[in-house]
Amino acid sequence: MPTNGLHQVLKIQFGLVNDTDRYLTAESFGFKVNASAPSLKRKQTWVLEPDPGQGSAVLLRSSHLGRYLSAEEDGRVACEAEQPGRDCRFLVLPQPDGRWVLQSEPHGRFFGGTEDQLSCFATAISPAELWTVHLAIHPQAHLLSVSRRRYVHLCPQEDEMAADGDKPWGVDALLTLIFRSRQYCLKSCDSRYLRSDGRLVWEPEPRACYTLEFKAGKLAFKDCDGRYLAPVGPAGTLKAGRNTRPSKDELFDLEESHPQVVLVAANHRKEGAGVNVSANQDDELDHETFLMQIDQETKKCTFYSSTGGYWTLVTHGGIQATATQVSANTMFEMEWRPRVALKASNGRYVCMKKNGQLAAISDFVGKDEEFTLKLINRPILVLRGLDGFVCHRRGSNQLDTNRSVYDVFHLSFSDGAYQIRGAAGRVATAASQRGRLAIQRPGGKYLRWRAPGLLGETPTHRPGPLWEY
Repeated sequence: MPTNGLHQVLKIQFGLVNDTDRYLTAESFGFKVNASAPSLKRKQTWVLEPDPGQGSAVLLRSSHLGRYLSAEEDGRVACEAEQPGRDCRFLVLPQPDGRWVLQSEPHGRFFGGTEDQLSCFATAISPAELWTVHLAIHPQAHLLSVSRRRYVHLCPQEDEMAADGDKPWGVDALLTLIFRSRQYCLKSCDSRYLRSDGRLVWEPEPRACYTLEFKAGKLAFKDCDGRYLAPVGPAGTLKAGRNTRPSKDELFDLEESHPQVVLVAANHRKEGAGVNVSANQDDELDHETFLMQIDQETKKCTFYSSTGGYWTLVTHGGIQATATQVSANTMFEMEWRPRVALKASNGRYVCMKKNGQLAAISDFVGKDEEFTLKLINRPILVLRGLDGFVCHRRGSNQLDTNRSVYDVFHLSFSDGAYQIRGAAGRVATAASQRGRLAIQRPGGKYLRWRAPGLLGETPTHRPGPLWEY
């Protein structure tokens, strides 16, 4: 049974890129480390952990091996320690350009090098000891101000971003992190970039690029003048403040952005949440939008309303948005036809009654038991498979599926299907699972990744692999 994971802070995983654009890599053989990889994959992914003591040292754990980076007194480095010891403690020294220097806390030497010639023996900082942070998480998320406990969202009327949302509801709360030239841009749901003066611009100007800093597991965004983004004023307008060191006001959490959907019934009206869930709405506002989560074990889904309740099965098969906890009665089995049918815990299908209310009282699927499911919080889309992100191959019309950088596609909805607009043309989407989806082309076959990292079709009409979005 799934937990109430509505606001899940993302574990910050990242890669470290040296001055020659190669990633720090932890090898399984001999637990050696090198900087030879040209892209960010599993072996190049690291997690920053605070030292169990009270000091400012940190630990670097390989996400691939589950072991810790260590540096001995003679400068030799490895990723062998299953438990962090004294030699695993490092100090992170942010540089003016946003890159990191890693210094062994017990020995005082600096970590760097190229290829398989890595060591922690330098007494001074040179370009070989500088590392760029490249986030390994999916770049579409919600941003929560640590000091205000409010979510950042787009304010179209004020033409700004502000940290004043009680919950990350609707498309305006979606942010996409764009990695370019060793820095990050914050892209709004309407494809504009946040500049450090608070304005939104259509191009990633230098003042719309930020370097990332980590403090106590939180993120800070530093602009080209060395100042940090923070919510400013009563409205919480997001812009660079005066501080040149990140305090609590300048810190943010990244939270997972779950799919938010609108369901349209056979009467072409949207489901709305009062006490009862009814198909009687014409608009697509907060009350008609539901956060959908799918349990990995059972593949069943829950629907959470903006009023703070889950859909739940009640007496006589009624559906209400009143449950505060996930239980068997709040979980629904989803069948794709390609419209969707929902089966409740009583084994019956959810249907629309004559008065528009929903009830799980049907034994068979007909017109009144089918719903169109519309994803509303992904107008722009980043896709990631098992081997990496989907990105257009330079100088070609082909899409790669194994890249550490990504393309941003535009998603539009029409008549129960989607169009993904990008270098690869248009395809239709179907079948979503816990932040992942299968992509079906108009001919009925599904997109898949194939060697050597290219995008192709499944040979049959059976669903293909799932893509994180």
